[in-house]
Amino acid sequence: MPITTCIFDAYGTLFDVAAAAREAAEEPEFPELSARWPEIAADWRAKQLEYTWLRAVAGRHCDFWQVTEDGLDWALEKAGLDEDTPLRERLLALYRELSAYPEVPEMLSALKAGGYATGILSNGSPGMLDSAVASAGIGDRLDKVLSVEDVGVFKPHDTVYGMVEAAFGCAQDEVLFVSSNGWDAVGAAGFGFRTVWVNRAGLPVDRLYAPPETILHDLVTIPDLAARL
Repeated sequence: MPITTCIFDAYGTLFDVAAAAREAAEEPEFPELSARWPEIAADWRAKQLEYTWLRAVAGRHCDFWQVTEDGLDWALEKAGLDEDTPLRERLLALYRELSAYPEVPEMLSALKAGGYATGILSNGSPGMLDSAVASAGIGDRLDKVLSVEDVGVFKPHDTVYGMVEAAFGCAQDEVLFVSSNGWDAVGAAGFGFRTVWVNRAGLPVDRLYAPPETILHDLVTIPDLAARL
């Protein structure tokens, strides 16, 4: 079947998760971040994801904003900045309005011009996703924004990927699923989607049950790839 529907992970795929720490580090109020923001951003993201997996396995779901706050608190304590309340508040505010990667608006416009249905499938809570989409100015290029809050479990549970079929009325092999998270691309491939791993960091492929079909370095060529599949 040809691709009819292009679905994107949000955080790390469309939106730059390091942007909050990077932008705060450029503000004069937070000189303590100038040399440490990459470490804090990496720790924050790692714990955020780890907490989603642990909560999914344990059956103790909470919304993604909670694990985002918890991950930041862990990262700030590790850095010895856990008592810096203004910094914490600023980082969380910036996270709600993350920047999209530069190629995202044009890429989504090209997909819409090509007749594809487009959407987001994310661990993010609805409020978080609404803020990010509005901040990036890409709402008119997306048909649907799907949150795991509708099913109460985080990726890579199959129930999450099943939301796409229900929302778009498409078959699994009509979906091109795009994620910057290797484990997410694996989960989608295992479910039956055509998959792209956007491997911006040049990491090895995860040794898991369903490797991604295609590996790219950015999102620029997604419209061309969808047309070829």
